[in-house]
This record gives sequence, structure tokens and C-alpha cells, in this order.
Amino acid sequence: MKTSIQIGKVMGIPIKIHISFLLVLVLFPYVFSKDAEFGFADVTPAPLRYALALTLTILLFSCVLLHELGHSWVAMRYGIKIRSITLIILGGIAAMDEVPRDPRAEMRISIAGPLVSLTIGVLCYLAYLGLGSYGIVQIPTISYISRFLGSIAYINIVLFVFNLIPAFPMDGGRVLRAWYVKRMPYLQATRKAVNIGKMFAIIMAVFGLLVPSAVWFILIAFFIYIGASEEEKYTEMSVTLEGIKVRDLMTREIAYVQDNLTISELLRLMFEKKHLGYPVVDQFTGKIVGIVTFTDIRGVPMSEHGNVLVREVMAKKVSFIPEDADAVDALKMMSAENVGQLLVQDNGSITGIVSGTDLTRSIEVLGYREQ
Repeated sequence: MKTSIQIGKVMGIPIKIHISFLLVLVLFPYVFSKDAEFGFADVTPAPLRYALALTLTILLFSCVLLHELGHSWVAMRYGIKIRSITLIILGGIAAMDEVPRDPRAEMRISIAGPLVSLTIGVLCYLAYLGLGSYGIVQIPTISYISRFLGSIAYINIVLFVFNLIPAFPMDGGRVLRAWYVKRMPYLQATRKAVNIGKMFAIIMAVFGLLVPSAVWFILIAFFIYIGASEEEKYTEMSVTLEGIKVRDLMTREIAYVQDNLTISELLRLMFEKKHLGYPVVDQFTGKIVGIVTFTDIRGVPMSEHGNVLVREVMAKKVSFIPEDADAVDALKMMSAENVGQLLVQDNGSITGIVSGTDLTRSIEVLGYREQ
């Protein structure tokens, strides 16, 4: 995610915080400072109350991080690379290079996170009961620790149950697909799990509309419905592209443009060549310095087309992929690196270019094949 910053590494995995997480650091401490049951509404003075609420917030999202590390640890044991873990306002995301097709692997990876949450919840609850049995919770410091343990226990057990709802993008949706995959083709299994997830989303949304105190269910329903739709779309694309190589889709006749070309000249070239993306080379060295697409120049006012140069609007990040790579790998790379074109190489030489449009067009032509 471009809107994320890395704060460290665990098990070699970059840990990032999304910009939306800043809302967590404001919203959650406020809620915990006003809540008497799971927070610190009765604590005085106010600075201590907010400090305890912020500490509880950090502890809870540390539990979310452990949840994602649970997924990641099992995935790494299956040889799957974890690009990063990102904490967002609604939880965490472990970015895996691939989703395993083996139902046993997917089920184990999916269930690992909720089991971590359950373990944390149970251990904290036992510690909470232990402190209560000694009758020392009247001591302020012990009282605060007891509240931390009780709140963390309750919320982690809720997270365990919530994550096992059989709906994408929650873990329960992946567990459900893994169960279906044992009985039907992968794409069909995904569609069944997605439809069940959408049904849960609709039920949640209706509940949120009918019960004023549960209006936040509408937000969760939206999150589930969109997540389920995206999972179905990605699966359809990846299944369709199976067995197809980058060389089968790439454009072999590459037109390079110099970085001192004006937007007007570039538009004429686009009209002539009928392509919307081009590698950019330095006018002096001939080295590739970027890629420019029609999207890059759309924001330039027409009156400036004769003055603005390609080097001023081009994307400087250039990604390469071998021509014998799977088309699915090209799709994953474009998604992971947030680029629309990849330069294709063979033995160190550039042999073509493949774009997101090439992949989309191929999917439309081939149709969705159920495997």
C-alpha cells in the first residue's frame, strides 16, 4: 500500500501501518475512555484515563498483529512468501504472494489466525480470573492490569468468533472454500463461498438498518460484500490465465519514446501505434528511465501539451518479468507493485511489454474456465 509506512520487521516480514490506522489511535482511546465496562471511564485524573485507554488500544492491535503473524507463520511453512503485514482501521492484512489451491493448506493457514486470537483470549481470561481469586484487584495498578486482561480476553474471543463467519474476506470464508474445494472445482467452490458471504453481508446490513444501536453492522456488511466480490473477481482472473505464459500475451513490437518528447508528440504516437503505454528512454544515454501511459497525461491541460515533457509525467518505476513467467504471475506483480505495464525480458534482453489491458482482454476472450 502506498499510503502505508513500515515500522519494523517480524520473522523477516515488513510490518506496516496504513494511514487509516491514525484514526484508530484517536477513536479507540476515546471510546475506551468513555466506556465503564471495558474501558476506564471511572478513572481519574483525565490524563491517566486517556493514557490507559491508549495503552489498551495498542495492546489490542498488537493482538491483531499476532493474529496475522499466525497466518503468516503457517503460510511460510508451506513455502508461501509474505510480502508484508499492514495494520488498518478494521484490523490487519497479511499480503501473501499466492493463495494455496491445496484445500488442506488453505484451511490450516486460514484457521491459524483465529486460533491465535482464541489462545490469547483464553490465556488472558485465565489470568484475569487468577488476579480476581487473590482479592488484590483493589490495588490501583493491579486493577488496571485486571481490566486490560479482561478487555483483551473478551475482544480476542469476539474476534475469534467474528473471523470464523463463513464469509470472504474473513478467515471463515477461506475455511468454507477449502471445504468446498474437496467436493468441486476451485472456481465453483469460490463462487459458492462468495455467495454465502454476500448473504451474510445482506443480513448484517438489514440488521444494522433495523437496530439503531447496531448501525456499525452496515459498515461491516459493506466491507464483507466488497471483499467477497473482489475475491471472486481475482479468482476468476487467475483461473482463466492458468497455463498461459507472458510470451503468449505480450506485445513484441515495442515503441520507445524519448524523455524529452512533448505530450502533443506522444499523443500523435499513441494515435499512430494504437498503444497506450510506452517505455521511456533517456535522450542521451538511451537507458530506460520510466514508463508513460495515457493515464499519466490525462491530467495535463490541453493548452500545455506542447510544453510539458514526457519526463515530467512518466512513472519512474519500471518492473520487469521473464517472458516464460506465468501470466498469473504478471497479474500478481502488477497488483503487488501497483503498476499497469511490465517490460518482458529474455536472457537480459527486452523482448516485449505486457499490460493490464492485455491480461483483461485475454480473460474476456478466453472466458472464465472452471478448473
